[in-house]
Amino acid sequence: MNMLTRGVVALANSAGKIQRLQMRLTHGELKDGMEHLEPYGFTSCPHVGAEGLAAFLGGDRSHGVVIVVTDRRHRFQNLKPGEVAIFTDEGDFIHLKRGRVIDIETDTLNVRAGTAVNFDTPLITQSGRIVSQGDQIAGGISQIKHLHTNVQFGNSQSGPPAPGGAA
Repeated sequence: MNMLTRGVVALANSAGKIQRLQMRLTHGELKDGMEHLEPYGFTSCPHVGAEGLAAFLGGDRSHGVVIVVTDRRHRFQNLKPGEVAIFTDEGDFIHLKRGRVIDIETDTLNVRAGTAVNFDTPLITQSGRIVSQGDQIAGGISQIKHLHTNVQFGNSQSGPPAPGGAA
């Protein structure tokens, strides 16, 4: 019936409103500009050589769509039943694990929030330094008040300012 066929990605163009793939289908057939239907809220740009499943409604080979693409060369492996992962070929991943644990691994993680980032947890642990460009408030007390800075001379000293305001 020619409704479904496997193929390999030859080219990918993710610049448009819908991603288009050139696919090398079984029996040496090359189809250009096939629409890659992706689940809402998720997108990826597959590498050349990734595998896909193409559908041709009613067996009409003039307009096919790619309904799924996978790449066994980079697949995140050894998940337990019920676990979910988002991953890249570079080793970055978000892994939703059993026991309600989420692991994120990357070199640099950027978070941009227009209003706030809130943590509602009894414990935060970290390794390394914490660098802040603004004031830190602990227990309702501004920590910047505990660091005296003499702006005129660029000196910073820990502790309260010297009597009479002199540094």
